[in-house]
Amino acid sequence: MGSGLTGLWARWLAMHGVPRAFMKMRALRGDPLARLIASHGRGCDPYPLMEEIRARGPLVRAPFTWVSVDHTLCREVLRDKRFGVTAPAAMDLPRPLQALIARTDPGVANPVEPPAMVIVDPPDHTRYRQLVARSFTPRAIDRLDTRVAEVTRELIENLACTTHPDLIADFASRLPVAIIAEILDLPADTHPRMLDWGHSGAPLLDVGIGWKTYRHAIASLRDADHDLRERFHELRAGTPSDTPFSRLAADGALTDHEFTANAALLVGAGFETTVNLIGNGVVLLLQHPEQLARLRDDPQLWPNAVEEILRFDSPVQMTARTAHCDVEINGQRIAAGDMVALLLGGANRDPRVFADPCSFDVTRTNARDHLAFASGIHACIGAALARIEGTTALRALFESFPDLRLTAPPDRRGLANLRGFTRMPAQLGSRQTVGLPA
Repeated sequence: MGSGLTGLWARWLAMHGVPRAFMKMRALRGDPLARLIASHGRGCDPYPLMEEIRARGPLVRAPFTWVSVDHTLCREVLRDKRFGVTAPAAMDLPRPLQALIARTDPGVANPVEPPAMVIVDPPDHTRYRQLVARSFTPRAIDRLDTRVAEVTRELIENLACTTHPDLIADFASRLPVAIIAEILDLPADTHPRMLDWGHSGAPLLDVGIGWKTYRHAIASLRDADHDLRERFHELRAGTPSDTPFSRLAADGALTDHEFTANAALLVGAGFETTVNLIGNGVVLLLQHPEQLARLRDDPQLWPNAVEEILRFDSPVQMTARTAHCDVEINGQRIAAGDMVALLLGGANRDPRVFADPCSFDVTRTNARDHLAFASGIHACIGAALARIEGTTALRALFESFPDLRLTAPPDRRGLANLRGFTRMPAQLGSRQTVGLPA
């Protein structure tokens, strides 16, 4: 049943169609979490809704889940071994829907379903992460740091020759996709397909997406699965290049499905979130010229500015954990199997942790205390690389084009979880020559 169109539709119905209808009903009744999810980011500012949830307490009971925007509680749950990740087949849904999900797995390299390491618990998670972490050692990050500067310089040169640039398509997306392609040892001609995989698959991180969106996402993942498996077999059959992922493909430590699922995860998590970081940063700095002026006066603030961008408008807005056993937290009893929705975007604006949290301040001393990269064993494995990319790209862009401005309002992504932009038309203005690292 899982391989055909009927099976795929049944899976969508169980995972998205029924929850979509339920969320719309709850949203009409004023439930802030349902309104947040049902909006799918279409012109919706999520933060007032998160403040409504905060006003109800650190841990709030909602239908089928608990929910929190409390920084301390979110961090505690993320680090608590009594909680595990929430796989789609294990969600607290009626049993008929759970059975339907289990029977209709399309078997593609889905970055938000097992065996992708982000959605499995130890011991599988430990094994996958240790293998993938070879690509993110300090030595590997040092090499990638140099490559980030080289690619950024090339992109700035290309931008200068573009009459009507789109800062998402022509800049923010091109840097991370080039770096992830190198990590995965994929040739340059795969970049356009990788962009499509990431963009098409991103809605799968939401709950209640439409049938056409879901069908397109799975079709794109099938293409990714096919291409990644072909590359996997090439690396096994030939002589692997001197990259950790190439050696991982060749040494047989992962099955085909394990390799492609975790490669697809890096494609999605490795550049979709970084595109959002760069795009959100451009908009925030143009909206706050006094903060941009501070960065021009003191360029050493750029790394901290990236932390504040991550805090103020988090590229990933939410995640979830499921209790392995009965847990008491914050005076509330969470039963085994209960899910806790952790709204990271709201936690990053917790007034008990961040003074004046709704103000954007590139000098904020504790900006790095955000949870944009989550925390605990599932903390983002590429956080250091994302910080380098964000800092390098934003500094180079604003120093190279000091008169940069947007020529039209940027288009928001229609997603509730991944918060960013799909289009950002700009006018560059005068060009300044800056000394990017060679």
